[in-house]
Amino acid sequence: MRVDIWSDVVCPWCYVGKRRFETALAAFDGNDDVEVVHHSFQLNPTAPRGQTSDRREMLMQKYRLSPQQVDEMDARMTETAAAEGLEYHLDGTRSGNTFDAHQLLQLAKTRGVQDAVVERLYRAYFTEQRSIFDRESLVALAVEAGLDAADVGAALEQNHYAGAVEQDIDMARQLGANGVPFFVIDRRFGVSGAQPPAVFLEVLTRAVTDAGPASDGPGGKV
Repeated sequence: MRVDIWSDVVCPWCYVGKRRFETALAAFDGNDDVEVVHHSFQLNPTAPRGQTSDRREMLMQKYRLSPQQVDEMDARMTETAAAEGLEYHLDGTRSGNTFDAHQLLQLAKTRGVQDAVVERLYRAYFTEQRSIFDRESLVALAVEAGLDAADVGAALEQNHYAGAVEQDIDMARQLGANGVPFFVIDRRFGVSGAQPPAVFLEVLTRAVTDAGPASDGPGGKV
């Protein structure tokens, strides 16, 4: 069975969704036969590459929120993350374009360490407040997750995986995914949002018990 996950590495709900899905997968009898593939999605694709801005200010402008509303939202998000064993430090976080980070995830997929790189970027951003926008930081994080520095540097410098990132984003659009996280289980069942583990487990079980054929690509019956 294959599970395709669309996410953005600056999306707090995506990290929560990843952990909740992993909880469900651990309880699923057939977890040894499940392949997980992470796909690219950008929440703020128009952000200038190579520049960052204050995340708090960005949220205030994008959603027309007051400083107090952002603080309250972040507090709720931090509490939600903590319930999944995740440590969030959102105050003072920077925002920016994640295209290069997604190129890194595409490279990681070809090297068989995609999940480790996804996890490292999430932890770097939400827990350690490290940059995932500049290439120097991305190379360092990638090496920590098991990739080769020269390999990463060349991929980012030459935009080797730009097409793969754009293809993922286009596929999400075709599936009707306007937000993330978005999961496609067994190429047939779509799950939108960071659902409770019980929901993921139910869909995983249904994918096994349902005798319907899988489609050629993700989202055959979303």
